[in-house]
Amino acid sequence: MNKRITITFFFALLFTTTFSQQGISIASDIGFQQNLKKDQSFWTLGHTTNALFHLTPKDGVYTWFSYYTNGRFTNNLTAFAKSPLTNPQQIPYTNSTRMRLKHFSVGWRKYLKGTSDAESGWNMYGLVGLGLLLGRVDNIHFSFIDTAIYTAPVRSGKGNFKRLTLDLGVGFEYPIGGDFYLYTEGKVWIPTTDYPSKYIFINNNAPYVVMLGAGVRILF
Repeated sequence: MNKRITITFFFALLFTTTFSQQGISIASDIGFQQNLKKDQSFWTLGHTTNALFHLTPKDGVYTWFSYYTNGRFTNNLTAFAKSPLTNPQQIPYTNSTRMRLKHFSVGWRKYLKGTSDAESGWNMYGLVGLGLLLGRVDNIHFSFIDTAIYTAPVRSGKGNFKRLTLDLGVGFEYPIGGDFYLYTEGKVWIPTTDYPSKYIFINNNAPYVVMLGAGVRILF
């Protein structure tokens, strides 16, 4: 799957570099991220770098890479005995989790109002693309669970996971002169695969995150 993502990325770069007549933009923003998934809710701060290839004043291809700080949450869980002869049969415990997300996406950017090279007024655009989410989890059990005797819902320690995502967004920007644009952008990464991980309590449609950021775009 990683090879397919890489091949898609390089074909997108080749296509846009060859045929783009409207220039290239580089954009950078910082923003907040929230995981909306129940029992995984957290807020984090992060950074996104964008490369935008303008095929026309209204349309273009984007690529971005995002990374965020650790999100923290806790779950009250129960470990169950593997044998009916074990006493006690259940051990309730608290699991503390740190989750960190990185994301790469390739997609289409469409200006719904204004253009990528507008010199006045304000612009509005939409985004749609496909992405690869890379996650890292660090679990700490507040009680000792002997996994030779009990089955725990999640493993303690560190683990990695991946998700393919459908990426949607909307943005607003304002030209400030000299080919510089201020913008604010809202995005959502919708997981399209689950790839169960033993380090995550809830794998189905998780993580489900939304982002709100603000930054600067430079048109070359």
